[in-house]
Amino acid sequence: MRSFRRVEFVPAAFVAAVLCLTGRSISTAEAKEAYATFDPAGSTNTSPLSINSSGVIAGYYEDPTGVHGFVRSADGTITSFDADDYPGTEPSSINDSGAVAGSYDDEAGILHGFLRAPDGTITTFDPTGSTATLPYSINERGTIAGTYFDSVGAAQGFLRAGDGTIKTFNPAGSQDTFPVSINMDGTIAGYYWDGSTYHGFLRDSNGTISSFDPAGSTMTVATGINRSGTIAGYFVGDETYKGFLRAAGGTFTTFDVGTGSVQVTGINQKDVTTGYFDPVRGHKTGFTRRESGAVSQFRVPGAAATFPQSINDQRWITGNWQDRDRVYHGFLQTP
Repeated sequence: MRSFRRVEFVPAAFVAAVLCLTGRSISTAEAKEAYATFDPAGSTNTSPLSINSSGVIAGYYEDPTGVHGFVRSADGTITSFDADDYPGTEPSSINDSGAVAGSYDDEAGILHGFLRAPDGTITTFDPTGSTATLPYSINERGTIAGTYFDSVGAAQGFLRAGDGTIKTFNPAGSQDTFPVSINMDGTIAGYYWDGSTYHGFLRDSNGTISSFDPAGSTMTVATGINRSGTIAGYFVGDETYKGFLRAAGGTFTTFDVGTGSVQVTGINQKDVTTGYFDPVRGHKTGFTRRESGAVSQFRVPGAAATFPQSINDQRWITGNWQDRDRVYHGFLQTP
């Protein structure tokens, strides 16, 4: 059984660094958001990862029997599920129709991909030659983007169409490829390892792949793309972590979030981003950056740390928070 882990877009096995931010100040005014905290029955750790436009949330939780997937409806009803008879299911993304994509491990500990239809029907899949399959994102058409590991341990990008057809792809020069987000048009954003550092990439709906880095970047990680083609992520420049937005035309907007390490985790259709940063005093804190550039910070009431993971068009944000006993719980923030 896998132990609980809080999901990072950058796998710990590939990036093992925490760098410090310097730069602009962040608003310390507390916004008057509403919070709902939640856990599936029996959960000892909860990790919501994705929220759709209707406010339905997908994620996973741990209990004494293993790791299970869950879907939380907008009215707060939670439905748990396993992709096979062995509990080891981790949903990563939910689309607007309620279809969920993710991974599960079998009794031998091998990871496979799954698609859970809105009616609860589960289809499992693996690209040919996969030794571990990790779907990251599903769009409104049911197309899934993700990573699989081949027989020599290299991470390959894949695209699974709605009819089940799977294509493999990699940017030129990539040794490991991580497609993390796909929009309605089938455009994919992600990042890849070239043997020395990470670069962002964009794969358009025709299959053309282009790489990118903000000016001065020594490491670029794209974490989301919206319908208009704006890509969000973060990068290292001048030995500091900074956030970025890359417009569809290629123009970059970069930003700081106070002082401390930062991770941008989500973007909605209005170019509003969310994520978390580590202030000088510690205790991870959430942030929201509006399309105007205004940044505000937040923390779930009573939390020792707050980790936003996903934001929808209504600016509903979900993620998890850690209590004083280091237990993770789910949260939903609404304006």
